[in-house]
Amino acid sequence: MERVTVYIDGFNLYYGLKSKRWRRYYWLDVRRLSEKLLRPNQRLVEVHYFTASVVPEPNNPGKFKRQKTFLEATEMLPDVIIHYGDFLPKQRRCSVCGATWQTYEEKMTDVNIATELLGDAQDNVFDTAIVMSGDGDLATPVRAVGKRYPRKRTVVAFPPGRHATALVHAATAHFTIGRGVIKGSQLPNQVTKPDGYVLTRPPSWK
Repeated sequence: MERVTVYIDGFNLYYGLKSKRWRRYYWLDVRRLSEKLLRPNQRLVEVHYFTASVVPEPNNPGKFKRQKTFLEATEMLPDVIIHYGDFLPKQRRCSVCGATWQTYEEKMTDVNIATELLGDAQDNVFDTAIVMSGDGDLATPVRAVGKRYPRKRTVVAFPPGRHATALVHAATAHFTIGRGVIKGSQLPNQVTKPDGYVLTRPPSWK
């Protein structure tokens, strides 16, 4: 059986779903989603999910809670490893009126994916790597795997609404994840943790 490891750019996937207005599919079982991408002769080794904890916002307190609930549910999935980057403040300025305000920007995901992908290739963890992202910055590590380990395949699975020509040229193969696969890869409405605490799909995601 061919060994497959999946590397998921969490924010890229989220914003892809958001661009399609698929809020109802945010409660995603990333392991089941990964399994649905496999061929009959393949088996899933691990799923690496890359994200960053959002900063609580006074005008949107539910955002932090919803993400926290989702990540706690994701931690319960077998063979899924969550990697955290940073959510750093960034000053923005209006080019018209000169007003400034603070926003937050996710950092480190592409570096973390590149590090894990190349390290796993070196350690011979997979035969095929599926990179779930539309971030063109990942073309460099994807291309490096193909160059250094020509017997390994790197497949890019574009989230809905995401695309990068650089990744198309760098990967062995590519495709876009369809709505049916996303719809069929939802977590149960309630997920029970080992301590008995029940995690519930956020009401606004139904």
